[in-house]
Amino acid sequence: MRNKGGWSTRELAEIAGTTLRTVRHYHRIGLLEEPGRAANGYKQYRIRHLIRLLRIRRLVDLGVPLADIAAMDNSAEGAERTFRALDAELAASIERQQRIREELAGILRHPDRVDLPPDFGHLAGDLSEGERAFLLVCSRVFEPSVLDTLRKTHTVAPTAAEKDLGALTEDASEGTRQRLAERLAPEIDRNRQKYPRLRELAEQGAAGQEPRNWSVFLHAVVELYEPAQIDVLQRANVILDRADFAE
Repeated sequence: MRNKGGWSTRELAEIAGTTLRTVRHYHRIGLLEEPGRAANGYKQYRIRHLIRLLRIRRLVDLGVPLADIAAMDNSAEGAERTFRALDAELAASIERQQRIREELAGILRHPDRVDLPPDFGHLAGDLSEGERAFLLVCSRVFEPSVLDTLRKTHTVAPTAAEKDLGALTEDASEGTRQRLAERLAPEIDRNRQKYPRLRELAEQGAAGQEPRNWSVFLHAVVELYEPAQIDVLQRANVILDRADFAE
């Protein structure tokens, strides 16, 4: 492959384990100097070109952006900063991939977890399909602090009133709905006191803040819960809004 005059562009690329197009690209962006030419006009690459090309490929394989390679040539400090930044990025990427592997391990054991946001997987067996879907929507429209609060509320065993709400059917009478709302109202109030983020969330919705997120949230409520359940929750909110409400 080698002759007295040096290597052609194609030969250089083959030796370095890259492509002709890549070598030409490095020339265009100034990372690899142009070689001299023979009398016949063909390029003649020398060993210094091969060493430079191998070094570029080594840095690229390590994940160094091409834009940073030239700066690394001019400064040892710049090279160290680049390597440290790259190391930090890789550490973060490894951590993220490890979390994903842990989630996948849980999903393989319990397929229902695929419908839940991270950190909710352990609740999969206790939630209905609608509840899982609702939490998945919440994970998209609300910030992490809200999700953390929702996770905490779901670690507590459901009350009798909450179980009755989950089992409520559309043929429930007016009296049944109203009595259930009256049982739920103080429980909702206690949760708002125990979890201030829930109270703040309700106030934000009432004030019309983040309308797009709330629109998605309300659509989820309407489509994932039974009309009778929504009716009871609305009645409970009316009770909570009464000036004379007290547990």
